[in-house]
Amino acid sequence: MSGLKLGFVVGEFNADITHLMMERARAHAEFLDCEVTHIIRVPGAFDAPLAIKKMIERSDVDAVVTLGAVIEGDTEHDQVVAQHAARKMMDLALEHGKPVSLGISGPGMTRAQGQARIDEYARRSVEAAVKLARRTRELGKKDAPAVIG
Repeated sequence: MSGLKLGFVVGEFNADITHLMMERARAHAEFLDCEVTHIIRVPGAFDAPLAIKKMIERSDVDAVVTLGAVIEGDTEHDQVVAQHAARKMMDLALEHGKPVSLGISGPGMTRAQGQARIDEYARRSVEAAVKLARRTRELGKKDAPAVIG
């Protein structure tokens, strides 16, 4: 095993999409020889940052994978939700020095587009978390190479 331990934060809104994203992401993490140590479900993408903060503070989590789907509505609510959630996720990664991947599809997305993006977003979110965790771990070594990745 690579020794990487992942925590998943999964939105419940649009559960027909996010549940499949979580299943595909778990399978991909296993394929990459990583362990998913914790999964927490949150109401939606906007609610994810608090759960990410708690997850990222755990010593048995090397990186956090976020999964969600923000579907377009009649207003610009989806834009606000996605924009603020993404910004806070980035802030938490920088504050705690651990990767937080953005596996939230949308905004401006229809339900059909969200369903079509399940595999891509699940896989990419896990890969981003794993790559960054491995590369920053390598960078932290005394004899780190000049180029990593």
